[in-house]
Amino acid sequence: MHHHGYLWAGPKERFDQEALRRPPHPEPPPAGSRPELIQRYREVAAEFPVVDLPPLETAYWLVKPRALVRGTWDEAKDAAAWLGERSAEYGHRFASGDDRDVSRPALLVRDAAIRLDAGADVSYGFYLERPSYLHLAVVICSPNRSRPELPCPVR
Repeated sequence: MHHHGYLWAGPKERFDQEALRRPPHPEPPPAGSRPELIQRYREVAAEFPVVDLPPLETAYWLVKPRALVRGTWDEAKDAAAWLGERSAEYGHRFASGDDRDVSRPALLVRDAAIRLDAGADVSYGFYLERPSYLHLAVVICSPNRSRPELPCPVR
């Protein structure tokens, strides 16, 4: 088992494009469906695996392009440390005063290490200076507990 780290920062309005953050339904629309429904399904099916937007379900980062992996670690504590480093790096841009608290990264690292050691994925989101958003995630791989069918993007 190992861990992959992901980071996305960008405009909040792009982050809010939820249709591109969900995997397509396993079954396409039935024959005779409205053309716009069929077109939307095709669009989502084609774009979800390649778009850099964070998936709504953290484990689905594993189906995204390999180039989006920001780091790989064998140890949960190392992956958690990366989360802390990234949150500290962006901390001065956090919109919330509570998130800007200098003790916050240490708390995130501690909590992330506990969750990763337990086999859970970790995902954090922060509003940055308007109107931006920061998403950080560490996903367990080989296998992922919540989605063991998803392949490893790197190894």
